[in-house]
Amino acid sequence: MAAIDDTEAEKVNWHWRNTMRPVRFFNLDARAALPFCFLLVYFRPISLFITFFITLIFWFLERRGLTFPASIRAFRSWIIGYNRNGWLSYRYRRMIDHG
Repeated sequence: MAAIDDTEAEKVNWHWRNTMRPVRFFNLDARAALPFCFLLVYFRPISLFITFFITLIFWFLERRGLTFPASIRAFRSWIIGYNRNGWLSYRYRRMIDHG
C-alpha cells in the first residue's frame, strides 16, 4: 500500500508543497545573487571584485548555517550593538476617543 494516496486533488496541488522553499541560484540563496544584477549593468573590474567578494561572504555564512535574511539581521545587530534603546516617548501610541 502506498504511503501517499494519489487522488486527483493531490495530483493537481502537488506543487504547493515547495512554495516556502528558498529560491536557489547556483546553490546560493537567490537574494545573495543580487550583486550579479549590478554587475550586468556596470561591468568593471572593481564591480566584479565586489560581486565575487559579497557572494563569497554569503556563501561562507550559509556554510556556517546562517540564511541570507538571518545574516543581514546579524550584520545589523553587529553594527548597532546588542543593547538597544527603548521606545522614545513620542513614538508611543496614544489613546484616541473616536466617539
